[in-house]
Amino acid sequence: MKSSARLPGFVSMVWLIAVAPALCAAAGGLPELPALNIDVRETSVSGISSGGFMAVQFEVAHAGTLKGAGIVAAGPYWCAQGSSLTATTACSCTLDPSHTLCSVSADSARVPELVAATRRFATEQRIDDPAALARHRVIHFAGGQDHTVPAPVVAQLGRYYSAMGVPPANLSARELPTAGHAMPTADYGGACEVSQEPYLNRCGVDAAHAILSWIYGPLKPVRKKPGGTLTKFDQRAYVPSGAASWRSGLDSSAWLYVPADCAKGAACRLHIALHGCRQGQSYVPLKPLPGGGVYFGTTFVEHAGYNRWADANRIVVLYPQAVSVPFLNPNGCWDWWGYSGANYAERDGVQIATLRAMVDRLTAGAAKR
Repeated sequence: MKSSARLPGFVSMVWLIAVAPALCAAAGGLPELPALNIDVRETSVSGISSGGFMAVQFEVAHAGTLKGAGIVAAGPYWCAQGSSLTATTACSCTLDPSHTLCSVSADSARVPELVAATRRFATEQRIDDPAALARHRVIHFAGGQDHTVPAPVVAQLGRYYSAMGVPPANLSARELPTAGHAMPTADYGGACEVSQEPYLNRCGVDAAHAILSWIYGPLKPVRKKPGGTLTKFDQRAYVPSGAASWRSGLDSSAWLYVPADCAKGAACRLHIALHGCRQGQSYVPLKPLPGGGVYFGTTFVEHAGYNRWADANRIVVLYPQAVSVPFLNPNGCWDWWGYSGANYAERDGVQIATLRAMVDRLTAGAAKR
């Protein structure tokens, strides 16, 4: 959710408007997702910042299906309550990382209200029965130097899960005192304490490993020569009929990592990894990229740390992609405050419905075996 409400500079906005038509047509000729031998009950999700908020939303909306979640620098379900102002001042300090105006506090997310809303949505059949969360395994990370989504917000996420019935044995809270606003990695990215693009920081902590092992149990060691395949696919094929629009915030394509064993028909598991703002493949950074190029491309997909562990442990990794929406969502964030529609946090929300359609396709092969 890195700066979801702040508009980039004029030059960057011109770029966004100029490249939008090209991005919409970029998926031509790309394959659709394969139907693999995956038990849908072995599906989990994780995300960083706006991707973390979306991961929580997807988990709660489909609590009856998912196995668990890993959340980095994000807060509880329905935290923004449909308000961009609440999102950027009470659930984060996006508008004001210096905290001069930010109202984040130990209780700013109003967890009791969010718990009540969750139960009301379930009664109205807009999300799954949240009682299913009691069997989930959840791990969340907070950075002590994160001034965008400060640690008190993440702590309230933990309180939300506890109130929704996740037992203490299934809930892991990790606070990294020196970490800024970023995905912690073992050895890739910027210094641990910084909060800047591409929001991947070498903290000596492999968050991807911690997430996967917490949800699925002990993992086999990484292989010297991974045999999996990273494939770009047509994401538009999974947007609900009639829901596709310029404001959906969904890119035309996305990425899938498939270990060799899974491609050959072995029984596998599925993990959804959601990037944060200014991390999607089509984001146009204000500063030149170290390796050249115009967009971020596969920076998050290849360096967040999931693939090497997935390869050795028969875990397919889905990397959906959000895209910039001029003026509404210039930084390519996942929708956790309502820019794509009032039902953004429900099963029928365009982004959540699209993610579920991709899950259904990937797990379709299990029913045939």
